[in-house]
Amino acid sequence: MYKKLTESSRNTKRALLVAIDFIALPVALWAGYALRLGEWWPAGYIDKAWWLFIAAPLVSVPIFIRMGLYRAVLRYVGGTALVTIVKAVSIITLILLALMVMSQTQGVPRSVFVSFWLISMLFIGGSRLFLRNYIHTYSKRRNNKQPVVVYGAGSAGAELVKGMQSGWEYEPVAFLDDDIEKRGMEIHGVKVYPPDYITALIETKNVTQVLLAMPSVTPRRRHKVLEKLEEFPVHVRTLPGITDLVSGKATISDIREVDANDVLGRDAVPPVPGLIEQCVRDKNVMVTGAGGSIGSELCRQIVEFGPSKLVLYEQSEFALYKIEKELESYSDDVEIIAVLGSVTNTARIEMILRCFNVHTVYHAAAYKHVPLVEHNPIEGLQNNVFGTWNTAEAARAAGVETFVLISTDKAVRPTNVMGATKRFSELVLQAMDDESETTRFTMVRFGNVLDSSGSVIPLFRKQIKKGGPVTVTHPDVTRYFMTIPEAAQLVLQAGALGEGGDVFVLEMGESIKIDDLARRMIHLSGLEVCEDSNPDGDITIEYTGLRPGEKLYEELLIGDNVTGTEHPKIMRAAEEKLPWAQLLEYRSKFEAAILTFETVKIKLLLEEVVRGYKAEKDVVDPVWNQHQMTSIDGSGISALVADDAGHKITH
Repeated sequence: MYKKLTESSRNTKRALLVAIDFIALPVALWAGYALRLGEWWPAGYIDKAWWLFIAAPLVSVPIFIRMGLYRAVLRYVGGTALVTIVKAVSIITLILLALMVMSQTQGVPRSVFVSFWLISMLFIGGSRLFLRNYIHTYSKRRNNKQPVVVYGAGSAGAELVKGMQSGWEYEPVAFLDDDIEKRGMEIHGVKVYPPDYITALIETKNVTQVLLAMPSVTPRRRHKVLEKLEEFPVHVRTLPGITDLVSGKATISDIREVDANDVLGRDAVPPVPGLIEQCVRDKNVMVTGAGGSIGSELCRQIVEFGPSKLVLYEQSEFALYKIEKELESYSDDVEIIAVLGSVTNTARIEMILRCFNVHTVYHAAAYKHVPLVEHNPIEGLQNNVFGTWNTAEAARAAGVETFVLISTDKAVRPTNVMGATKRFSELVLQAMDDESETTRFTMVRFGNVLDSSGSVIPLFRKQIKKGGPVTVTHPDVTRYFMTIPEAAQLVLQAGALGEGGDVFVLEMGESIKIDDLARRMIHLSGLEVCEDSNPDGDITIEYTGLRPGEKLYEELLIGDNVTGTEHPKIMRAAEEKLPWAQLLEYRSKFEAAILTFETVKIKLLLEEVVRGYKAEKDVVDPVWNQHQMTSIDGSGISALVADDAGHKITH
């Protein structure tokens, strides 16, 4: 029966409803007579108005069709359909009453129509609700819907339950909520319990999933809820944040995995009103590395603050195409200009800056993956140092007002080439600011960005999905974290705060132990860590050892000389500088080493110029190591240089 009903065509289902109504309405009219007169079959009265029993369905069905009652999908019949039924039955009752008056039929009590109105609503509405519940009940049996608990009995939770009851995958069996006043209530037929009732629900209802429906709570509050749930063997997922729901970027149905920010419980640093748009509003802005994690988020936020033009400068064709298409849907008032190119090409950058009269440059282009840069130090130096140097030179020559460098906490006492090149870039801009009369150069230094390319978060999520193992480099390794939007906000505000040559750092709170992060993500996936104390666990954690150049702990400051700013969470660091003339000398030395592919010399030069950097004794550059193994002599290197047509690094 159920299979025939659910698999039949839409027209067949409509015909079934019409047939039900044709039977229900005359029955409702008869019931109205019986209730009013107290007789099972009041023949004397019915015989005088027999034609009403024919008129009732003939009048009603066209009205039901006109009001869309046969268009509603049974599985989703709800409050709106019931309101329509009340309106339709009221109209039908008035029409039948009018017909009786116009026909001058005698002996029909007017109160019969009141009873008819009430009973018709019961029959018509009840038949739809019965069929809907029939489908829900049997779909649950047939499809083995997964029992889930919804944490949060607010409007979002109610909407989520309503959606799941109409679907095929999940069956909401209970609400959990901290609000004492809501406990014991029922919402869409689902009862609200206190959070500590979850143990009983796991045992009695076989619950394996908890869905967080708290889109408006703070990250810290969400973190506390997750800490409560972490000890239970349930897979925790969540609704999008309230910002995404309001903006339309996400809907109630977009249930997702708990993200890293939920796990860390870090409250975002609020922007200072007016400060964030000072270098953007009605300005021409360029973002280098516009297709990267930070660069693309910068572009999204810049568009929201009303620049005149936004120039997207990116080396990756696909990344540039992707961010350009995304931004075109954000605003029609901002001119978006997508330009392919490398930050090492000074002449091209200067031409772009002059052509579009750029006022502000946000320099996000960089190679930032520590192991990859360690294996490719020459390219890391070219892109991170000379790319920054060339872009800054072009900005100064073109009369750009503000130049903001996106730096990293790895620039502080670096143990790797990536960090050393970023600190070298800071030194270049600090010295260049002293030489510049028009352009302000500012640097922004922050920790790891959640869910960026190369972040451990997507890696852990992927490893957990595959069943493990989850790889952590060292049990004691710690990192600072912040969200991508928060990082972009900081960069935009730093441009306005900068006086020239400033290094800004964000007060990022406590650093996070990566091992703890991995364990939380495993637990919140409804799994357990397999280790000596729990050999029956689901997923193992493997410690792979620190990678070349990797630090156990990251820092944000080289010294202790910091001062506050207008923003309560942004600090200005007074870092040591190098004279411009000395940097020019080092540039010449680096250029010569690059032309002859001298990896060891480059690392030693970085050790000289960047305080605190100690080059690893083992060189992991595969090109250099292969060259050493195959014993290419000096003449071979010279020939390679000659074949390059006397190529030199672009100034």
